[in-house]
Amino acid sequence: MTGFRRSVKVVTEPKLTTRSFDMLTLTMGFMVLVHALHLPWWLTVALGAVLVSRWWQRRRGGANAPAWLKLPLVGLLLAAVIVQHGTLFGREPGSAFAVGLLVLKLLESEHRRDARVGIAFACFALMSALLFDQGLVASIVVCLGIVPALATLRTLEEVDPDTTSWKREFTPVLWALMAAVPLSLFAFLFVPRLSSPLWGTPDSGQTTTGLSNRLAPGDMLDLMTDDTPAMRVTFDGTPPPNASRYFRAYTMQVFDGNGWSPGSRSTRRPPAVAEYGPRTGYRTSIEPTHDRVVPMLDLATMAPPGTALRADRTVAADRRIDEVLSFSALAATSYRLEPTLDDGVRRDNLQLPYGTGPRARRLAASWAESSHGDGGAIVRSALALFHDDFSYTLAPEPLGRDRIDDFLFQTREGYCEHFASAFTFLMRAAGVPARVVTGYQGGYWNTTARYLLVRHSDAHAWSEVWLQGRGWVRVDPTSAVRPERVELGAAAAAAGHGASDGLLDMAWLRDLRNRWDVVNQWWNRGVIGFDALRQQGLLQPFGVPHAEVTDLALVFAIGCALLVAVALGWALFQRREGDALDAWMWRLQRMLAKAGVSRRTNEGPKHFLARAARALPLHRNALERLSGLYLAARYGHDEPPPESVVEFGRAVKELRPRRVVK
Repeated sequence: MTGFRRSVKVVTEPKLTTRSFDMLTLTMGFMVLVHALHLPWWLTVALGAVLVSRWWQRRRGGANAPAWLKLPLVGLLLAAVIVQHGTLFGREPGSAFAVGLLVLKLLESEHRRDARVGIAFACFALMSALLFDQGLVASIVVCLGIVPALATLRTLEEVDPDTTSWKREFTPVLWALMAAVPLSLFAFLFVPRLSSPLWGTPDSGQTTTGLSNRLAPGDMLDLMTDDTPAMRVTFDGTPPPNASRYFRAYTMQVFDGNGWSPGSRSTRRPPAVAEYGPRTGYRTSIEPTHDRVVPMLDLATMAPPGTALRADRTVAADRRIDEVLSFSALAATSYRLEPTLDDGVRRDNLQLPYGTGPRARRLAASWAESSHGDGGAIVRSALALFHDDFSYTLAPEPLGRDRIDDFLFQTREGYCEHFASAFTFLMRAAGVPARVVTGYQGGYWNTTARYLLVRHSDAHAWSEVWLQGRGWVRVDPTSAVRPERVELGAAAAAAGHGASDGLLDMAWLRDLRNRWDVVNQWWNRGVIGFDALRQQGLLQPFGVPHAEVTDLALVFAIGCALLVAVALGWALFQRREGDALDAWMWRLQRMLAKAGVSRRTNEGPKHFLARAARALPLHRNALERLSGLYLAARYGHDEPPPESVVEFGRAVKELRPRRVVK
């Protein structure tokens, strides 16, 4: 009886070649760089060290990292993220943990399946970077991150990627991405949009950037050195002069000895009565602040839709500003606000904490006595004091326990919040109702695109005093010390006065950055601001005033059909080079044609290469070898074996034929 032995064939996943692993490492490294701006610096350095170490270990023939090393690293990453952020949920901790896991995945990436999983995860991590910044530059960087990911996938399908040049790895990927642009643009325009985002991103509830509802000397420094845009404003007519570009955000009337904060009465009372002069119409786009405050050109005459006008003429949105907020509004730069003051409001704006600023109180009392209670004269005395004895700097000396007296009689240097706080204290001590207002002042007027760019560095604090017959009057004590801050802007005031002296302080670089913002303005309006309402008006030129979902879907289907037809036509009528072996043969023919030996129309490969060997005697042996390799690979098998194609390709690349000299 004949016995049969059952053979079991174990199929193993092919291992990554050196080129494929290098491309996978490049993909991971690019992904870490994309997220580097919002990752803790120590995590970025640590992940970079892991990438370099793993790449070097693989180059030296190392295999996967053992489990006793990978598991502690995952636990360490988890603990580090929780310690840094206090939670594992939200944009910052979630992205940090995802990026860290992706880099650690490289420690066990040894086969093609591991590479495919890592690339899919890397593409997701790249797209998650847009949760932090959807600007033009950020979007371009994310798109560039797709290139090494797709190039890595391409190397996984090649027979011998280590012999392929880096240029040939990336060129087809770039062409494929360019071919995808028309379809992507069409989908962006006509795929029906939701009226609100599909998902939200949880965060801690604190503002990530912008003004705070509390003001104390030193609190605004980080904001005043932040050059990121806060808002962009276009005016219906001639823009107001720079000295009138005050954007009110918070009105603060409670002082606890250290800082100022808004009072509760401002949210309960109806808006204060105001008499307006000529009004200025404008439209503004506010960058996301994750807060509800809406800076408005002073003085706001009405609240835009979705906002509420408070008693102190500040405006608050109904919900947090988590995306670009655009609206139209009216403002009066000439006005009389609350000409008759309520007794309760008067008391609130005269209160001072007990024991604070005794020397300042005595100075203010002397002004009140000499001026017989004339509020205007008291204001002039305080401004004269600031003009004569104080200096403007963004790096003042730290203040002592009594911040008011220490600033007025010791350090005598600071910036807007120091002057506004001390001035308001002096006014109250002299019996003049006063309060602090924070917001933005100035901005860069772009003459080309005709809009005002207001940056976070334009944050400002000033005072308001109540004068008989005039109501609340804006008084900016900073202008008495440094007039350039109001007349020319924050950059002119900070130059050489404690601001950093780096490249960003160069006038030409600031001007270049401000001009570049025109592109960002276009991107915000045309791309980020392209919502469902604007999409519904796309078909107005074709007689469809309000495009419904069915209309958009029909246009999208027709457009896709046309694009597919164009792609099929291009594929059918383009010059085909056959399989990989024929591609190398075409390359050889082009090389020999440059050397003076062109293939005839009715000439087979054997006769062509034999004629080339006779015409190029210096390369006879190489050409005869190429002829044998090609004939064996093409006609000796049903399909050219991969190893034969690789050998033929290497022989073609080694050939350097010289042009025939007759």
